[in-house]
This record gives sequence, C-alpha cells and structure tokens, in this order.
Amino acid sequence: MADLFPGFETVTVAGDGVDIFCQVGGEGPPLLLLHGYPQCHAIWHRVAPAFAGSFRCVVADLRGYGQSGIAETVPGHETYSKQVMANDFIAVMRELGHERFGVLGHDRGARVSYRLALDHPERVSRLGIVDVVTTHDMWGNFDAEMALKAYHWPMLAQPEPVPETLISADPVWYLEHTLASWTKEKSLDAFHPDALALYRDAFTQPARLHAMCEDYRAGATFDRALDAADRAEGRKLAMPLYFLWGAKGFPAQTGDPLGFWRSWSDDVTGTELDSGHFGPEENPDAIVAAVTPFFAAE
Repeated sequence: MADLFPGFETVTVAGDGVDIFCQVGGEGPPLLLLHGYPQCHAIWHRVAPAFAGSFRCVVADLRGYGQSGIAETVPGHETYSKQVMANDFIAVMRELGHERFGVLGHDRGARVSYRLALDHPERVSRLGIVDVVTTHDMWGNFDAEMALKAYHWPMLAQPEPVPETLISADPVWYLEHTLASWTKEKSLDAFHPDALALYRDAFTQPARLHAMCEDYRAGATFDRALDAADRAEGRKLAMPLYFLWGAKGFPAQTGDPLGFWRSWSDDVTGTELDSGHFGPEENPDAIVAAVTPFFAAE
C-alpha cells in the first residue's frame, strides 16, 4: 500500500474518552483536517501534503471511523454527537501543543468543525467548511428532491439494527455505490485505490458500521436540537469562515448554499467547486488554491 501522506507521522492521541488516530506533518500554523462519511482521514491525501509547506497539519479520524477508537453506545446517542466529537479534538490539539488552530472539515467532519467553533470560539482561529449546510438547515430543507439524493440521512438514523442489517447484506457494494453516486462523474475514478481499501475495510467491520449509524442517529436528534437552540438564541460563528461547495454536491441543491452560512456568520467567503460531494478527492487543487491564503492570513 502506498504512503498516502509522505513525510507525515502517524500518532494516536487521547480524545474525550476514545483514542484518535492522526497523521501529522508540515510546518507552520496548526490546521486540523476532519473527514466525513463514508470515509476516513484518507480523503485528505491529495490536500494535506500540498498544505504541508504552509501549515502544521493534523489529519484525524473521527471517533468510530477509520482507525480511531469506537465509543460506547448510549440510548440518547450523545457519545456520537458533534459536541462530544468536537471535545475529542480540543483534547487532541492540546496534547499536540496547539491551543488555537484553524479547522477544515468535510461532510460529518464539517459538522464537528462548526460545532467546535461555536462551542470553543477561543480555540478556533479560522473555519473552513466543505459541502455541507448546518444540520438544522439540512433537516429544515429536506424536500422530496433532497430526500431522494440524501436518503441516507433518515435511513442511517433508523433504530438499531435496521440500517446495520440492510447495509451488512453487501457493505462493499453499498459503500462503492454511495461514493460513486455522490461524485460529479458518477464513478470511483476520483478515489485512490489505497484510500478505497481503507474505506472498504471500515465498512466490513460491524462495530464501525454501527458507529457510523450512531453518528447519524445523533445528527437527527441531539445535534439537530442543539443547532435549533443556537439558531433560536441567535448564536453566530465568531471567526472568519470559508465555505466550499461542489457544483454537483448536496448544498448546491438548496439554490443558495452560501446564503445559509451567511445566516450563521458575519464574515463568510465562498467558492463553488467543479466537483460532486467529494471535493478533496475530486478537485483537491481548487481547495488548496482557495483556502491556503485564507488560513495563512491569521
């Protein structure tokens, strides 16, 4: 298997009750990179090495994903809430010597990123979000068209063991269908074979598949309620925000993806990517070009 992160060091750091797997490398201001579903840290393999000349990159697996620890399941799904996941990275970054840092998140990792920024604004210098709107706004705009594209949201949030049983009938097929169908080209061509191998490995582990479902159960309950409370209180992000969305991704279907983030931030910049949902693998050069000066400005 190729080294997807040449020059990076593999470390495991204690989070908030689970161990977090990280690839760490580069020199400069600290930048935390968080992946989403149905992937792991490997989604950043064409972005992080390009950042390494400008930033000290911490490329991590979310709890339950990739090679990070798997949290205990609780009835309210709080152990997979984005609030608790954010606490993992407060602990990880402190242990690595970074009290204040930039954060760039994709998909579920973007949800952890904005929750981290809302709950710990003193720790986050700048925030980058790739191809999501908030959980509150996603559920609030779940019309028929979005439901057909993002069917996994309600499906994965169903009670255990419904989604686990359905997916486990052929987990690799389900994974590959999901990946291909969310790209612009509707194929697996954007994904490095070694990254795909890591994604497939996780989907064949029942405990990790369950953890991914718990992530979505938390999203439909705990996370959605927390976002709604923030919205009702008028809370906003205190740091500059850079939002990138794929022309063929999920937020593009809302009609005004940048508008959603303007309601959460008074300092937001945005760029549309020529990609589907997986910009870090489909169009990494555009991401690097867009956000390198943004994160370097701190």
